[in-house]
Amino acid sequence: MTDPTTATTARNYWEHTVRDDATALDEGALRGPVSADVVVVGAGFTGLWAAIHLSELDPSSRIVIIEQAEVGHGASGRNGGFCSGDVTHGFANSLKHFPKEARELHDIGRDNLRRIVDFIRENNIDCDLQVEGTTQLATSEFEAKELRDFSRQLADYGVAHTVAEPDDLNEVIRSSRWRAGITQGTEAAVMLNPLKLARGLARVARSRGVQIFRDTPALALRETADGVQIDTPVGHVDARQVIVATSAYSGWLPSLRKWFVPVYDYLMVSEPVDPERLDAVGWRSLGGFIEASNQFHYFRRLPDNRLLWGGYDAVYYKGKVGSRFDHRPEIFEGLRARFADTFPELADVDFPFQWGGAIDTTTRFTVTFGHLPRRRGVFVLGYTGHGVGATHWAAEIAARSLVDPGNEQLKLRMVRSRPIPFPPEPLRSIGIRVMQHELAKADRRGGRRGPILKLLDAMKIGFDS
Repeated sequence: MTDPTTATTARNYWEHTVRDDATALDEGALRGPVSADVVVVGAGFTGLWAAIHLSELDPSSRIVIIEQAEVGHGASGRNGGFCSGDVTHGFANSLKHFPKEARELHDIGRDNLRRIVDFIRENNIDCDLQVEGTTQLATSEFEAKELRDFSRQLADYGVAHTVAEPDDLNEVIRSSRWRAGITQGTEAAVMLNPLKLARGLARVARSRGVQIFRDTPALALRETADGVQIDTPVGHVDARQVIVATSAYSGWLPSLRKWFVPVYDYLMVSEPVDPERLDAVGWRSLGGFIEASNQFHYFRRLPDNRLLWGGYDAVYYKGKVGSRFDHRPEIFEGLRARFADTFPELADVDFPFQWGGAIDTTTRFTVTFGHLPRRRGVFVLGYTGHGVGATHWAAEIAARSLVDPGNEQLKLRMVRSRPIPFPPEPLRSIGIRVMQHELAKADRRGGRRGPILKLLDAMKIGFDS
């Protein structure tokens, strides 16, 4: 049975698992002016990793982080905990946008994941780390053919993976919906509790002298004679340089709005399920599962035998973000219905934890970087749901661009180039609605894309959930 108190007071399951006091991770709200060598805006994964990288690259640097709410408030503390070993939203996306760099970016991603795992272990961060891989699942014969074709492409580039046919999948996770799958191992992904990771990173950053101010939203960025000034309602920060790491909340800086759109993703976590019931559907792995369709679900078994189930809908609220969009009953009803359809043996499982959050996406689905005027700082945004892992690398790129501008990775086309910008409203909303309609229609046709999507593919523009 659902605990009604839990259901109403801890909608985000990750918040339910954190026992410490968030206020112990920061200095409280800013009170009056403060100065720094580098000010980082945003205490999510990008901002925290950036501060940690800066502390390693330039230990004498004075670093201040300001955050509109608390550590991990945004996507960093709301996602499904899939920490991927890629930095480009998957190898297929690398081939689409950066074919000459695809193999190098693949290697960077795998090395990046290894470094994250090492850092977690070396710093004793308790974030329920599960060193497991992921399996992508085809839900139609057309998708199965595409996965098999993609397998041959992966083999050509020497990317380790395993193709699973329906009988093979029944040994891993049983459902009548699966037609084929591709599994990539522990070098490709790990699972974790993202809010615990964010809290752990904050502790490491503070131990290195980084100041973190909560309840301090950035209102404006202004150039000064020798740097920048970030205005907030409770004071301002003067610094030589700035890293803007606000992801889906970056609308506060007008110059960034063209590079991304914030879309809302929703997920649920169940009550604990009897392990015997999970074994009955072959669900023994603590790895991650992702459907191959345009509107896809992602799901995983948590260490306490709860089930995480999310995805499918990507909702655009005309650029708006905020807590009022975190709960949509009709979306959770749809998630429940599709879970029951996928696993009828588990149809009665209750999901007391239900929440949503904003994801920042670009037209090429990858993180993008840019310098602010007169190179007073950099911005980083656009992870499109793959930020748990990619933020570590992207934050290092941002930090090196300030203190190590000759670094070889700064020469990558992925780092130097920008995606196609989104048009202004109302064209932005119209375009997103058309794309979502076409993606849903393609799924109804088993994955076959119509002429509009084929044109967008040729233009290297994408948008899905």
